[in-house]
Order: sequence, then structure tokens, then C-alpha cells
Amino acid sequence: MGAIRRGGSRRPIIASPRSVAWGRLCPVSTATALPPAYSGPAGLDVDAAYQALVSRDRRFDGRLWFGVTSTGVYCRPVCPAQTRKRSNVRYFAAPAAAVSAGFRACKRCRPDSAPGSRHWDHRGDLASRALRLIADGAVDEGGVTGLAATLHVSERHLHRTLVAEVGAGPLQLAVSRRAQTARLLVEQTELPLSEVAFAAGFASIRQFNDVMRREFGAPPSQLRRRPVAPIPASDPALVLRLRLRPPYDAQAVGAHLAARAVVGLEQHTADGDAWTHRRVVGTRRGPAVTEVRVAGDHVVVRSGTDLRATASLVRRVRRWLDLDADPDAIGEVLRADADLRPLVTARPGLRVPTTVDPWETLVRTVVGQQVSVAGARTLLGRLVAAFGTPVADGLAAFPGPGVLAASAPEAISALGMPRTRGRTLHLAARAVARGEVDLTGGDPDEVAATLLRIPGIGPWTADYLRLRGLGDPDAFPAGDLGLRQSAERLGLPSDAAALAVRAAAWSPWRSYAAQHLWTAITQHGRDVTGETVASRAE
Repeated sequence: MGAIRRGGSRRPIIASPRSVAWGRLCPVSTATALPPAYSGPAGLDVDAAYQALVSRDRRFDGRLWFGVTSTGVYCRPVCPAQTRKRSNVRYFAAPAAAVSAGFRACKRCRPDSAPGSRHWDHRGDLASRALRLIADGAVDEGGVTGLAATLHVSERHLHRTLVAEVGAGPLQLAVSRRAQTARLLVEQTELPLSEVAFAAGFASIRQFNDVMRREFGAPPSQLRRRPVAPIPASDPALVLRLRLRPPYDAQAVGAHLAARAVVGLEQHTADGDAWTHRRVVGTRRGPAVTEVRVAGDHVVVRSGTDLRATASLVRRVRRWLDLDADPDAIGEVLRADADLRPLVTARPGLRVPTTVDPWETLVRTVVGQQVSVAGARTLLGRLVAAFGTPVADGLAAFPGPGVLAASAPEAISALGMPRTRGRTLHLAARAVARGEVDLTGGDPDEVAATLLRIPGIGPWTADYLRLRGLGDPDAFPAGDLGLRQSAERLGLPSDAAALAVRAAAWSPWRSYAAQHLWTAITQHGRDVTGETVASRAE
């Protein structure tokens, strides 16, 4: 494949979306040709869903899609088109379900470009685990057969489960993912359409054209309407713009990344409130140096990744920077607490940054036990220097579990950490490398339970991994010293057990409550290291 070149530039109050079973949406009636197994959710508030359409309520954007039988298109709730007749509307939990029912994407509101949803990112049920793996490219690599084997279920059961939950089977979901990746590349790069087709995972140009017509109602050549700005041939980077849900607290995200930037793995530069972060990001096609910066309502991503890893890269960046969080839904819950209300009002777009790889988060968390952020960063830099794989520009890939599993515990602890911690890292690496712990597609509860059996990993480490590594929006490491200090400042309980009880009212967004508490103590001049100090030895 040739050089990859950079693309051109390019409410009324209604029922709360939290009251709707968003993971189990379905059509209002059976008039649309949905798969028979997609019988519909118990819990869809049809009145609220239609009112979201009428009022163009952005709180439902990325959570709900609707098809119109009279036009054959499906849209976002915020679509500016004339309000549709209620009897002609069908509701869907995912774009792939609408396509499976015979609808094509609206050209005005671009439903394929809606902000994503965190609904499936942390749950441990089969559908959620399958959706995470499909989004990460598992079907492209191993087919539906490989996906089912990874999840230890039959293909029939997997298909039946996904159709019942989201209205589309694993193959349709994977095809829609390829189409969305292809559209990004068509619209934002100057790549020849033939290269786009194979980069997105299509087996042939004909298949590419057929799928794009079915998904978007137009061939790829029509989707590339704007002329692409000429780019010097010396710049081989892929540049994409990823939408985010506003408001987005870019300053807080930048501060978090800057405080934890590991030498040899990351580079962070800032100019006032603007910042750029470069680091090695691993994908299913290998590691690549990737640069991100926030620009208004989107994030600019510049990467040297293999084009075939575009979808994998996009998913990792979106999770890493928490682009799909819903500030309205989160704020609705947290502002109900009088003690948290001032924090949420002051920073309504606060996000919970994760890392690009759950394994890296686990290592960072273990290394960070009972040491400051600065101390952990120093140790991690030594770990990357000793065991990382050089990639480009003086940056290296974070050492994978296989590398640390093959290393002696003494070699790890020799970097400056206690011998027991080196042993913990070695045992954790061995468990992940052997498949005993599945940090990508595993049930989060099972992941935590397995890790807790490893000496040196306790509740704080498991909870923090769920928050930063697995993307659980409802994790709350109540034993964390920084949280307890911040809670005490606000007049909340500082005892871990009492704080955990108090935090129950913040569910299902306790991770965001924790982030507000950590951010508040940082603003008051306390050392941001409180976040990584365990309340006791593990």
C-alpha cells in the first residue's frame, strides 16, 4: 500500500433518557422488515422517544435512531428535517439495526456520524462483550466463527442474542462498522477509493460499492463531494476528525494527560489551554505514533497507523479521551446531590480519561500503588525503556503482557520498585498472556474477581482498573486517599466504607463523581498524586 496522505478540512423538557432501556430499543411496530427474533424491548418509552424526535433533543443523539417508512431513511433525533408522522416512525438501538431493516442513512443529519454511546462499553453480558469485540475488529480478523469461539458460545446463539438486543446480527454490525470507517476515509482523505475499500476491510470493490449504496444511499464517489486539498507527498500521516459530545472539558483532560505522560511512551506539549499529546497507540495491526488535539467540537487525530487499523485506532482514541460520554445525563444525576452540584456546575463537561489499552492501565495501577503520580511516571518510564519496543520518533510501544510474563520478577523489581510489586506485575502479565484474564472482551466482574486472586492486587487496584481501564462509568475506588481527602473538604464522609455508601446516590455515574472529586482537590492546590495513592497496602 502506498503512502497514506492527510485529508482536507472538512429544549423542551421531556422524559429522561435514563428511564429508557436504551440497550434494548426496537421498532414501535412490526411493519418494518426486521429480523423475526428482534421482538422489541420491554421498557421503551415510545412517548418519550417520539417527543425526543419532535423536540430534536440532543440528549438522545447517539442513543436512539429512527427510521421513516415513507422515505426509507433513518435519522438522528436532532435531524433538521420536517417532523415525521408518528405512525411512520420505527426506533432502533444501533445504525446497523436500521440498515438491517432496509433503511438507508439520511444525507442531512448523517446518523452514522452521531456521537457514540457508552451503554455497551462496561457491561458484562454477551451482547455487550460481542459489540466491544466487533467494534475492535474481531470479525474482520477471525470472522463470526472466531468471535463466537472467543466468547465461548455457538454462532447461532451469538446471532440470536445480538438480534434480540440491537436488531442486527454480528456480520451486519461488522459490515456497518466497515462502512463507517470507509466513509471517514472517503470524506477526510485523498486516498484512491480502491485503497479505501481494502483498508476498511471489504473483500472487493463491488462489495464496497454495494454496501456503501445500501448504508448511505449513494456510491463512494458521490460521498467525496468536496475537492481534497493537496498534501505534500512527504507527509504520510493519516489525519481524521472525530466528533465529540459537547461540552468537553479539554483543559482538564489535557492536565490529566500531562501529569501522567511517561517518558519514552508519550510527549505532551501545551500552549495556554491548547495542547497536543503524542504517544504510541497499539492496534490490531501493530503500534503507531499517534497525535491528538481538541479543536472545538471535534478531536484531530494524526497517526502513522496501518490504514487497515483505522477503525481500531478510532475506537481506542474515543475511549481514551472519553469522547462519547453524555454530559447531560451525567449532570442530571450528579447535580441532584447538593454537595456535588457546585463541582458539576463549574465543570459540566468533565470527562474520565482512560488509556489506550486496559493492560497498560493495569500496569500503571499496580506501579502506582502507594506512590505519587510523579513517582509512578518515573518507574513506568524505566519499564518502557527496559521492556518496550521502539516504534518511531524516540517513542516505544508499551511492553505487552507476554513480554513481562517472560521476564523474571526480579528484573521488573530491579527498576526501583518493591520485590513484591515486581512479582505482582509478573503474575498479572502471566494471567493475561495465558488468557485467564480477558481485559478486552471479558465480563468486568469476572476480570476483577480473577485479578483479586493475584497477590498484591486488592479492591483499590481492581476498582481503579474498572474506572480507567475498562471504562466503567459507575466504578468508585472509595479507599483512594485522594477521593477521601476531597470528600472531607466538601463535608462528605472521609471513611472509605461511609463514602462508598454515600456514593451510591451517584450511580450510574460514580466514575464521573470520582473525577470531579479528584479535579477539585487538584484545583485547591493539593498534589494530584492523591489519585494514585492506595489507602492501604495491597
